[in-house]
Amino acid sequence: LKMISVIIPVFNGENFIGRCLRSLLNQTLEKDKYEIIVINDASTDKTDYALKLFQEDIKIINNEKNIGLPASLNKGINLSNFDFTVRVDSDDYVSILFLEILSEFLLQNEYMNAVACDYVLIDNNEKTISRENCLTNPIGCGIMFRTHCLKEIELYDEGLLRHEDKDLRKRFLKKYKIFRVEMPLYRYR
Repeated sequence: LKMISVIIPVFNGENFIGRCLRSLLNQTLEKDKYEIIVINDASTDKTDYALKLFQEDIKIINNEKNIGLPASLNKGINLSNFDFTVRVDSDDYVSILFLEILSEFLLQNEYMNAVACDYVLIDNNEKTISRENCLTNPIGCGIMFRTHCLKEIELYDEGLLRHEDKDLRKRFLKKYKIFRVEMPLYRYR
């Protein structure tokens, strides 16, 4: 029945992870259609405590030592057995329609390998800075992929500690296309 894995890598995210998880647990999509996998990359702050508050509703993977963002993302994606995978960063949050709309696009359009939504750039007080087009100003999160396509391009390059998202996107676009949903469903801090 489940169809979406939401992957959230977190390192020292105590301040924002609660907001992020609440936004994902408040989706219009039925809870039995998606799972939330949080990879705690050996945080040294109170992230662990923050995650425990949500442990009934999410899967928590604790890395024993810090392995970095790309490796943490791959760990999460490899645990996904569902059709669609989407990355949400731990300091961001999403609209209540986020999962429903993106998954509906993929369900209705077999030819689409991935869909990204526009996003709103926000500051630490959640004030809007600007609305952004996800194709002209791409970010690494807020893109729902068909999981098999991600696995086919061999996921994130674990040797890259910066721009892992740009590299993944470049390799993905050699073979597939990312379509735009012209709705700002993602809040990017």
